[in-house]
Parts: sequence; C-alpha cells; structure tokens
Amino acid sequence: MDFTNTIWSLLPPLIAIILALITKEVYSSLFIGIFAGGLLFAGFNLSVAMNHIFVDGMIGQLSDSWNVGILVFLVVLGSMVMLMNRAGGSAAFGKWAVKHVKTKAGAQIATIILGVLIFIDDYFNCLTVGSVMRPVTDKQGISREKLAYLIDATAAPICIISPISSWAAAVTGFVDGANGLSLFVKAIPYNFYALLTLVMMFTITFLKFDYCSMNLAELNHMVENKNKKKKDAASLTGAEDQPHPPISQNGKVIHLVLPIVSLIICCVIGMIYTGGFFSGADFVTAFSNSDASVGLVYGSVVALIITIVFFVATKVLSFNDCMNAIPEGFKSMVPAILVLTFAWTLKAMTDSLGASEYVGGVVARIAANGAVMSLIPALVFLVGIFLAFATGTSWGTFGILIPIVVNLFGGDVNNELMIIAISACMAGAVCGDHCSPISDTTIMASAGAGCEHIRHVSTQLPYVITVATVSLISYVIAGFVRNWAICLLIAVVLMILTLVVIKKVTVGKRNEASESLAS
Repeated sequence: MDFTNTIWSLLPPLIAIILALITKEVYSSLFIGIFAGGLLFAGFNLSVAMNHIFVDGMIGQLSDSWNVGILVFLVVLGSMVMLMNRAGGSAAFGKWAVKHVKTKAGAQIATIILGVLIFIDDYFNCLTVGSVMRPVTDKQGISREKLAYLIDATAAPICIISPISSWAAAVTGFVDGANGLSLFVKAIPYNFYALLTLVMMFTITFLKFDYCSMNLAELNHMVENKNKKKKDAASLTGAEDQPHPPISQNGKVIHLVLPIVSLIICCVIGMIYTGGFFSGADFVTAFSNSDASVGLVYGSVVALIITIVFFVATKVLSFNDCMNAIPEGFKSMVPAILVLTFAWTLKAMTDSLGASEYVGGVVARIAANGAVMSLIPALVFLVGIFLAFATGTSWGTFGILIPIVVNLFGGDVNNELMIIAISACMAGAVCGDHCSPISDTTIMASAGAGCEHIRHVSTQLPYVITVATVSLISYVIAGFVRNWAICLLIAVVLMILTLVVIKKVTVGKRNEASESLAS
C-alpha cells in the first residue's frame, strides 16, 4: 500500500507531538514518530525503513550545509555564553539589573524590547535574548517557562513582520512573477497573529497576571525561590555557593555587553556579506539574498575570537580558561542539538511521505470554490497552523501555501484579498511553528531560556491558542471588510478585551492556587 501524498503522511508528526505532550519526554517521542514515518515510507519493510531513517533521514539532514551551519552557530553561541559566565559578565549584569530593573514587569518589558530589537533572525534572537536576560529575569523571580515564552514570542513573530530579516528573504523567494518584498510589506498590517502576540505580551505584563499552566509555573517558581532563600539563609559557610571552576571576581557589565554587541554587529555583517553587500548590492537586497546559516557562522566565530581576545587582554580569564570554557559551552548545547537532529529527521520522513503536497492539494481544492472566497484568509490561516504544527517548519509552510494563494488570485498585487490571504498564510505558519514541540525555533527558545523543552511547549500553548482564536476571528472579518486599519483596530480591541475577561475569570482560581502552594 502506498502511503505517500495521503492523509497517512501526517501520522508520524502527530504521533511524535501527541506522545511528547502526554509523556513529557521529547527524545523517545520524536524517535517513535521518525520510526513510524520510516515504516510508512517503506511499506513496513524493516530493512528499507532503517536505511531511509538513518541514511536518507538522519545522515542526510546532518550533511545538509544549512543544518550544519545552524549547529555550528549553536555550539559557538553556547561557548560564548559559557565564556561570559566564567568571566563574571553575566553575574555583573545581574547585579546591575537589580539596581536598574526593579520590578518583575520591568524585567519582562526589557526582555520584550530586546527581542523586538533583535529582528534579524529567529535563531539568533532566541539564544542572544536568552543569554542576556536570564540573569535579569532570575533576579526578579520570573520562571524559566515565562522567559522561554517571551523569547519565543519575540523571535518568529517579530521576524515575520520585519522587512529586513532572514524570514522576509524566505517569503519573498516563494513569490513568483511578482515583487515579493512589496507584497511582504503590504501584508504586515494584516499579520494579526504576529501583531496580536505583541499586544498579548504587553497586556499580560501590564495587567500583571498569567493563566493556565503558565500561572502554575510562575507559582511553583515563586515557592521554589522562597525555599531556596530559606536554605541559603540556613547555610552560612558559603562553601556550597563556590562555583567549579570559579567565576572571575573581576568581571564587569562590559564583559557581557561587548561580546553581545560584537555578536550582533558581526552577524549582521556576516549575513549581508553572504548576500553580496560588499560586491555592490544594496543593504535590503543583500538581506533578501543572504544565507542566514553561513552568515551566522561567520559572525559568531569572529565574535567568539573578539571575546576571547578581550577577556585575555582585560585579565578576567586566562587563555587556558577560555579554551576550557569552549567544550563546556558545547556540552550545554547538546540537548538542543539532539532535539534539533531528531526534529529535522522527522521532517525528512514527513517530506518523503508528501505531507506538504497533500495539504497543499486540499487547500487548492477548497480555494477552487468561489463561494468561499471571502473566507479564504481564515481557511489559509487554519491550514497554515496545522501544517506548521505537524511539520515543525514555517518556511516549508510558506513554500507550499504562498504559491497556491498567488496562483489563486492570478498574481494580482493590487488584490487586497490576496494580500490578506498571503498574510494569513504567514501568520498561520508562525502560529503553528510557535507552538509545535518539533519546531526548531521552539527548541531554540527552550535552550535560550534554559527551560525544559516540553515544559516550555505546554506552558505557552494556552497563550498561543488565545492569540490564534482572536486572529482567526480577525481574518474572517478582514475577508469581508478588506481595510487593514479597521481590521487591525478591531483585532487589537478584541485581544485586549479577551485578556481582561480571562483575568477576571481566573483571578479567583489564581488566588486559591497561591494559597494552596503557600501552605
């Protein structure tokens, strides 16, 4: 029996996702999904399945130049974070932040703003924001789950509304026969999921509340902090607090700021270099043509060298200490690398079964019905969520759905409904990717925050569903109204009202949970 290009092609990622959410164990869940995909592809011939899983899948993905570049970037960034910790830069920044960022809300706002400012690439965003803000949020008693959500929500959702980003380059590359960048810019005001995610973060921060599993994570973290303080107060020897190897006592804030600034500047230069900026291309064109994987490797390696030279020159670490920190940084990234490897392999199994083509065909058949044209944006949004959630990739979802939408409307760049539908595709892809346990950006956010991956997924899922629901209603309205200013205003008001209602409904339960945990 041939399982390719059928609904069965969606089974492997669904198995992995459901098992991960049930068992809270991601490695075995991903592997079972991979094995199921291999068996379906091979028609349950075990030897063929094993060859497909390990040769075509795992080895094939690990020999892909893009994937290898991302892994190298991960390792280098892990080494830089370890160096900053050993040099005392992170500790010094934490002490500085205690004096300047004095509230929990302030720490969250600072995290959001930094995430918005680093709009170039989602991988870069996740790991950089995490390494910078972790000391600040820890000091203010913010759980790692909440930090992971803030990082994840300012990664892909910000990149997808930034014309100068690796994501904009990817989207424009999927639009044939039209000015892709112009379409991207026109679609930004209709990207309700990305824009409402920003509204969501600021609203829950200013209203000072959380709900569902995120609220429980915050309460648990609060109790753990109280217990830790009691334990620290009872232990006066200080021996337990001595790190091994010891952290430099000469570290200053500059020993965190300069490496991060160097990383940002070098990565930007690396990306535009790969896009031909130094060969005559303008800045925007260079970004559109950039190879993010290679550019991030170039930038991060140069930044690592600058960091080592700076630390040795300022005598906060010896050269040997710097070299010893590099493999330790590598080790800290092993869990993320392992999950990424499994996620990429699962995607290879799904691709070989033709899952994207199957979903694309379903969308095309639905879109062929002229009676539902005004509902096309909402339908595309839902399909984009499902496809990205099941495959763990936004870019793959763009590649399938955007050409279908463009062809459906004949590539008419002046057709407002086509622009709304393209934006719905991007929004749905980001939404599905945002909450998928097998998404690489979700994995990166977990790594950046130092949060257990499944805990990050399960705590942010209710927030994603909330924004997705309001976005879906907004796309239904937009399909008929077709005016971005009116639709965006309605969407923002709906989002804020929804959160106000949720706060009123959950405040009693939250107080009960607080009393229960406190006792």
